Amino acid sequence: MKILVSFKSVPDPNDVAVAGGAVSTPKSVINSFDEIAIEEALRIRERGEATEIVGATIGAPAVDEQIRAALAMGVDRAVRIDDSRALDPYAVSRILGAMVKKEAPHVVIMGKQAVDDDSNQVGQMLAGLLGWPQATFVSKIEFLDNKTRARCTRETDAGLEVLTCDQLGVTVRPLTTVLSIARPPKRAAGTRVESVEELITKLKQEAKVL
Repeated sequence: MKILVSFKSVPDPNDVAVAGGAVSTPKSVINSFDEIAIEEALRIRERGEATEIVGATIGAPAVDEQIRAALAMGVDRAVRIDDSRALDPYAVSRILGAMVKKEAPHVVIMGKQAVDDDSNQVGQMLAGLLGWPQATFVSKIEFLDNKTRARCTRETDAGLEVLTCDQLGVTVRPLTTVLSIARPPKRAAGTRVESVEELITKLKQEAKVL
């Protein structure tokens, strides 16, 4: 199973200065909620439920520092979509939707919001654009029945809420079945020919491809 985790480079919230109506910071970091998403993906892989974790982020080359941080955390590989513009949540969700179609992950995990804008919109918009089911504000994800069902745990004011795909009305029954597995047959030894004429004769009479 492949997991796609999106992460955003944000100003370090512990070292921010505001002057003249603008925010400045000497460094950027991975959005803290996205770090939580990466850590959950790593736990899923550690349990043997995922084989690859792909990170995705949007930004200028300066974001490569956050990519290295994600790789150091344990992400298998990461992709940067080169765009330094100030994008709104809908634009970000469309870009990530294109990444999902390109990478074809089975699951997308992302932080609930970014600490710089607190929009909490991209995940919901992405699910809507893809036509995928979603679970929000999740603190734990478990895959059941040979990864055909997911159980999501979320914290609420009333305690912990646990949902399954069945309760959400989502059917994830496999549509394909592996009937058997076998090695491909060994290739037959080749035959040397002495001339072009002999090659053409064999292609016509033996291989019957001409």
